[in-house]
Amino acid sequence: MTLLRQEVEPDEAGLDAKALDRLDRHVVRLVDDGRLPGFLIAIARGGRVAHLTCHGRRDLAAGLPVTPDTLWRIYSMTKPVTAVAALLLVQEGRLALDDPLERYLPAFAAPRVYVGGEGADVRTRPASGPILIRHLMTHTAGLTFGFYHTHPVDALYREAGLASSVRPGADLAETIETYASLPLQFDPGTQWNYSVASNVLGWVVEVVSGQPLDAFFAERIFRPLGMTDTGFSVPGEHTGRLAELYGDADDGGITPIAGLPLRGRPRFLSGSGGLVSSAPDWHRFMEMLRRRGELDGVRLLAPRTVAEMTRNQLPGGADLRAFGSRPAHDEPGNDGVGFGLGVSVVVDPARTQAPAGLGTFGWSGVATTTFWVDPGRDLTVQFMTQLRPRRSLRLFPDLRRLVHEAVTD
Repeated sequence: MTLLRQEVEPDEAGLDAKALDRLDRHVVRLVDDGRLPGFLIAIARGGRVAHLTCHGRRDLAAGLPVTPDTLWRIYSMTKPVTAVAALLLVQEGRLALDDPLERYLPAFAAPRVYVGGEGADVRTRPASGPILIRHLMTHTAGLTFGFYHTHPVDALYREAGLASSVRPGADLAETIETYASLPLQFDPGTQWNYSVASNVLGWVVEVVSGQPLDAFFAERIFRPLGMTDTGFSVPGEHTGRLAELYGDADDGGITPIAGLPLRGRPRFLSGSGGLVSSAPDWHRFMEMLRRRGELDGVRLLAPRTVAEMTRNQLPGGADLRAFGSRPAHDEPGNDGVGFGLGVSVVVDPARTQAPAGLGTFGWSGVATTTFWVDPGRDLTVQFMTQLRPRRSLRLFPDLRRLVHEAVTD
């Protein structure tokens, strides 16, 4: 297990200690008000941790505190890992961004786009072109999630048993076949819609590599980076380190809810949201990206590969609000933010909901975990907790604003 500790004083790293105290007090207040169980925040510049705070409980009933080695369900922060896995295969010439998906998954050979109707009377037409690998990595494939409730295709996903993106009892291969049987929301490459695409990409990684996704992740990413706590399950001797997952209670507080079980190898290996990790491990993953693909003498990705991953891939430099399918993505938080290969990318800092440097990239998870890397400021930030809220905390914009206020140079 790797360790995470504060390595330098904030002022040595160009950070204002008083502003960092404001940041901590803001989030501590959420814990004290019973709206978060506990949290960890770590901020590093130039690879050195200059601020590390753990507060509250990882398990309220047991009274167990959040510690630097607490394990967290990172949900959609799995997606950048799946993108890195695919990019490793691209570097080796075994996969190309502009390859048609049907080359690897024949079930997607003749995609059709929704035109109208519902149930048995759904009308479709042939898609204007094939789904490409890059469409999966940029969420522009025309796929969706069943929980949106904003488009008739979302309803078709729910009718097919995909309310939570996973068909009950099915493995990854079986679920992918279900995705392929459903119509697309739009022609590939014409809109952005956050979707099940990373699950499909995970299956592509399995097909091309000939390895199960968990084995590929472990062999090609986690072991080389020294990420000893990251995977699709938690070994029995470490289950006590796993944070409890909480949701909103009717009385305004929080209550334990079911999450990824993480005991034993799961039947469904989700490249979209199946991983558990620790703050020390995630620091190493962020550092690899900040250092343009290398960490501690181990090169995972070429600098040009990381540059491609972390540049906006949306046509004409569009942001998520302009290019996103409506109404699901027509929201202020998508202003000024584009999308790369598995990560969001800030393209217009003047229009973002919270202060952010040009080129800042990262992603978040549904249990209120988030990370970002700001190359211009040589800054990495991670925030870990375990809350799946039904009501908004407005926490992420506040985190970005408060971290921004702490940077002095």
